[in-house]
Amino acid sequence: MGYGPITPASSHVLAKTTPRERMALMFSIKQTGVPAGGVLAGLIVPALILAVGWQWGAVAIGAACALLAALIAPVRERYDTGLNPHAPISPKAAFAPVGLVARAPRLREMAITGFVYGGVQITLVTYLVTFLTDDFALTLVLAGLVMAASQLASVLGRIAWGALADRAVARRTMLGLLGLGMGVSAIATLGASPGWPVWLLFLFASVFGATAVGWNGVFLAEVARIAPAGQVSQATGGCLFFTFLGVVVTPPLFNLVLALGGGYSVAYALLGVPGLAVGAHLLLRRAG
Repeated sequence: MGYGPITPASSHVLAKTTPRERMALMFSIKQTGVPAGGVLAGLIVPALILAVGWQWGAVAIGAACALLAALIAPVRERYDTGLNPHAPISPKAAFAPVGLVARAPRLREMAITGFVYGGVQITLVTYLVTFLTDDFALTLVLAGLVMAASQLASVLGRIAWGALADRAVARRTMLGLLGLGMGVSAIATLGASPGWPVWLLFLFASVFGATAVGWNGVFLAEVARIAPAGQVSQATGGCLFFTFLGVVVTPPLFNLVLALGGGYSVAYALLGVPGLAVGAHLLLRRAG
């Protein structure tokens, strides 16, 4: 309930305030807040847990969120315009954005893309530290540093991919290339071994993070571009319904592979194949 409304609301604000020729870059800059938080988590949370335990660590994170809410409250009215106080509140109205996406072929394609890419992203973010501590015997703090490197790379990647998608390549093409990148990175885990030097782990995590966590800004800008006039937030919410569905569905599948004895590398590789397939589809259909 805390995570879901953020992106549709911010997309609504950015669509009204951002020139179209800079939309991918601005959406990408906005989205850097997510991996930047991941960098902070990777640097701070392991040490925080070791110092005060996970319960007080959670309390500290919750307090930071509450403080942020208080700090941004004074500027809300500046951007919170266009409200419809008579808008219906019902299950039918709540799922109307999903129907909008289902009826529009281009939005439907983006919904599938978000479902798959969101699944690959959540596997990286959720299991990387455990993968490194279990299979590579890294300390929790060192594994957290590798995680932080992957998130820092995704911050830089989001800005770079957004700038390229505005100036050099179409957003759809960029999404396709990122799908190939995350798919290849996930499959590359099959070659990972405890014999890898630490610098190679940092490099691998950075490439994986830049692709698997770096696609969101370009994706949201493309959804905003193809959304019906005046329905950017609805189209974004509908597409993110499927993105978050991928976030919910993929971890149990990952755990199923682990339960069957496949190991982290096999799980990463299997769940990276759909990302590779979607990326190839976006590129080949465009070429066709």
